[in-house]
Amino acid sequence: VQLQASGGGLVQAGGSLRLSCTASERTLSTYVMGWFRQAPGKEREFVATISWAGTRREYADSVKGRFTISRDNAKNMVYLQMNSLKPEDTAVYYCAADRRVSGAILTSSWEYRNWGQGTLVTVSS
Repeated sequence: VQLQASGGGLVQAGGSLRLSCTASERTLSTYVMGWFRQAPGKEREFVATISWAGTRREYADSVKGRFTISRDNAKNMVYLQMNSLKPEDTAVYYCAADRRVSGAILTSSWEYRNWGQGTLVTVSS
């Protein structure tokens, strides 16, 4: 499945952005979805994941309480609402998907077989 992430941009510290992810040719309703990010010179890191029906979610400690992952299976969309952004949130953000049993969530990048192209988020201080 080909994923397309969008919504990145330049924002001041304390601001908000909402990232979106969709699939071009398949429904995402049976896929576990995740968001990862990679800052310059750093490894890709887990940000958030959500199960099929949205009943289970998990976040990296660094974004808990500030970011919210959600999905609208009817619209074939997954979102990452990012509030109270910090300069250290600056990175390329990637959405990822993998088909798993209902209720599963995935926090490791190696568990995902489908990736989007990434969208750049820059937070200025």
